[in-house]
Amino acid sequence: MATAFRIFTRRFFIYSNVVLGILFLLACLVPQLPPKTWWFIAFLGLIFPFLLVGLLIFLIGWLILWKPARLLISLLPILIGWGQIQQTFAFRSTTRFTEQKAPGSIRVVSWNVARFIELLKNNNKGSQTRLRMLDLIKAQNADVLCFQEFQTSKHPEYYDNIEPIRAMGYPYYYFSFDEDGDLNYYSSAIFSRHPIIDTGKIRFPAPSLPEVLLRANILVGRDTISVFTTHLQSFQLNPVDYKRIDAIRSVQDSVISHSRNIFSKWKRGVVNRTLQAEITRKELSKTTHPAILCADLNEIPNSYSYAQVRGEMQDAFLMKGSGIGRTFLGLSPTLRIDYVFADKRFEVLQFARRKEEYSDHRMLVADLVLSSD
Repeated sequence: MATAFRIFTRRFFIYSNVVLGILFLLACLVPQLPPKTWWFIAFLGLIFPFLLVGLLIFLIGWLILWKPARLLISLLPILIGWGQIQQTFAFRSTTRFTEQKAPGSIRVVSWNVARFIELLKNNNKGSQTRLRMLDLIKAQNADVLCFQEFQTSKHPEYYDNIEPIRAMGYPYYYFSFDEDGDLNYYSSAIFSRHPIIDTGKIRFPAPSLPEVLLRANILVGRDTISVFTTHLQSFQLNPVDYKRIDAIRSVQDSVISHSRNIFSKWKRGVVNRTLQAEITRKELSKTTHPAILCADLNEIPNSYSYAQVRGEMQDAFLMKGSGIGRTFLGLSPTLRIDYVFADKRFEVLQFARRKEEYSDHRMLVADLVLSSD
């Protein structure tokens, strides 16, 4: 009886390790497979870090038990998927961000400001957070500011968020003024200390939210750079959906009934973001100037949309960051969905994720310098 139990246990762990390895390798293929066709595999990209952790646990277990042949069950998928692992994790120790900008560098801030938390003029907690957000923006001493989910208003009872930022020393800006009702406007925005000499806008097709890809050609000294910013369609989760997620975590009622709506929104969103990502890549490829893209992609690095948008550009976090680089503060500690990309004519000098949790996204700061070649 004991022998039969040992055989069952051994086979169970071996087969579990094999299945985990197969799922991990499929997750590594996600960036190459268009979600319109392969949406069911695209889901594996979301759990890529957890699959990797599972393989590492098996690897350590087989190492402790000293089963060299079984080590390969975990080791081979990890080696095969090493390229994708490097897209997800920055393998370097944390470095201190130097607040003083290097001569000739361009400091870029990217931040999903979540409509600055409060729209209506008052003195509540949201309005106090808005003031702290503005102070944080001013403290960066950036050359270019890129905001997603930016909100402003021409209604006297609502906040105008453009003028306070211009007063910080950013006289040039580009905002598409998409009306959101009651003279409120919502979109992405670009602010600059340097002259904006040309702009462009691409509106993503329905069924996207009223989001756009913005471009501002900015004259920095004698050089012209193209700065893009965008926000790809979110999962559009509402308070009811977050309650469903909590119910799933605590295994309340039926997991299937709670999961169905969440999964449906995820599938619809990932397919829509695919089209938006392809449009973004096409527009990026048109510019002849050194390009920077600041974006909330609502996608992790192990995704088709990330691969499409990034192309051959540098991911500032991977160049100078460390760890997994979480940028979205909800749902999971593995969600790096906000990015600063720079083409290879730039050198990434340093990168930081600000620790302040005013929005549901972290502010990103990158110092770049144009190559003299």
